[in-house]
Amino acid sequence: MVVPGADARLRDLGIELPPPPTPFGAYVEAVQVGPLLFLSGMLPVIGHEAIYHGRVGQGLSIPQGYDAARAACLSGLAAAKAHLGSLNKISRIAKLGVYIASPGDFQEHPKVADGASELLRDVFGASLVPPRIVLGVSSIPLGMPVEIELVLEIES
Repeated sequence: MVVPGADARLRDLGIELPPPPTPFGAYVEAVQVGPLLFLSGMLPVIGHEAIYHGRVGQGLSIPQGYDAARAACLSGLAAAKAHLGSLNKISRIAKLGVYIASPGDFQEHPKVADGASELLRDVFGASLVPPRIVLGVSSIPLGMPVEIELVLEIES
């Protein structure tokens, strides 16, 4: 099922995508294999500038972590749109991975990950909310608090 109007839904929600991210190393942001679009790990950045640094639960609050997850997901949508030309070509969100830099005793990972999940729900609709994995990790590249992994199914 193709989700018509994802681009229009962004406009209706008053959400402006950031510029598509550019690599911080020797990799590409997106690769399509058949009907699947695999995105590199997305960070909470605008251009090459981090929006947040630190660890959630140790210097960063849960609401800041939520915002960081949402920002990283927006970067993912910007990368997908740059690759596809339109988010309307996305027929399914096949996987969402949310990696959160946090101390070992942190337990509120789902509340942080909801920043990405709720954005995807709002843009693509409840029927396309993806399965997800949420993990706490000791660090994320460049000292950022969240990294998002997205796999998207593209209309054929």
